[in-house]
Amino acid sequence: MIHKPHNYWKRLFMVNVRGYISSNFTRSFLTIFLPFFMIISLVYLVKIATLTAKIQISFGELLTLYSYSVPDIVFYTLPLSFVAALANVLVKLSQANELIALYALGLKSKKILSNLLLLALLFSLLLATISFLAMPLSKQFYKAFKEEKRSEAKLNIIPGELGQKFGSYYMYVKEKTDDTFHDIVIYNRTNKVDEQFFSSQTGQLKHDENVSSLLLHKGYGYTYAKTKLQQAEYETLEVFDKSQKKGFQFQSIISYWSEGKESSEKVMHRILFFTFVSLIPLLSVYLVASFTMINPRYQPNRSFLVIFTTTLLLYFIASSLEKWGTPLLLVMSVIVIVILGQWLFKKRVAKYF
Repeated sequence: MIHKPHNYWKRLFMVNVRGYISSNFTRSFLTIFLPFFMIISLVYLVKIATLTAKIQISFGELLTLYSYSVPDIVFYTLPLSFVAALANVLVKLSQANELIALYALGLKSKKILSNLLLLALLFSLLLATISFLAMPLSKQFYKAFKEEKRSEAKLNIIPGELGQKFGSYYMYVKEKTDDTFHDIVIYNRTNKVDEQFFSSQTGQLKHDENVSSLLLHKGYGYTYAKTKLQQAEYETLEVFDKSQKKGFQFQSIISYWSEGKESSEKVMHRILFFTFVSLIPLLSVYLVASFTMINPRYQPNRSFLVIFTTTLLLYFIASSLEKWGTPLLLVMSVIVIVILGQWLFKKRVAKYF
């Protein structure tokens, strides 16, 4: 019979405890994160769907736009989901007397929490990657997509509806078959006294090298000035959209944060906000554990109050940094929260377990 050294069994026990806590946390996290993710996804899908009133997009393109919003959705749902999952899993283990059993086996509360601190570090790194890398790229892809669709001028022109525009021109279309418009009327006011009016039997939208135009066939054009009215008959007439802007210019991650269109102060505030929110998983571990690693015989379950208070406190600090923050305030806020969390944990948990 082979005898294993004492350290071997101790390491095996620690691996099993780490795996058990991680699996419980994963189940709790997914139970909370997925509903949040779906609800906010619906909000973003409704927002994206409103674009169809201005530009024509297919279902596949709608999903593409949604994919550009996924980093934002994850960034704003993940910290809250982490705090809630952390509180729920610690309360669940406490009420099932499983933490008490681990304490009885000689495992210190701080050692148990070290497993969750590693998870919190991974979550914080993920949030930092999303906020400083994925979100700038996804926002630029989103804007570039909209600019491309607008430059193609694939407008959702509805036959029989008044007040629709092509560039600076108002237009009315009686019918549409495939890509051809029938019985088109176009109106344009060039200045306060001059007006233009065109009618055409048929027409198609064209797009060539970021320039959009409307090609009209067989119609009449009228130009009205204060003292005269001019009429012209045409076989073909091409109307260009002069309101188009230059194509969207992509920026690298470094230039996005250093040479953005916003003021340097506003960019700094956004960086402070993203940094603090990315640190929420790490900052919340000791705060949450101080009130959820409990003895169920003597201490009540206040997990909902803990989740609400912790998230309210941390997001209040984050929003304050976004409005009035400085790098010094960020560092001070992190230090104060870390010290407060460790003090509460030692006073309420580590002192007894």
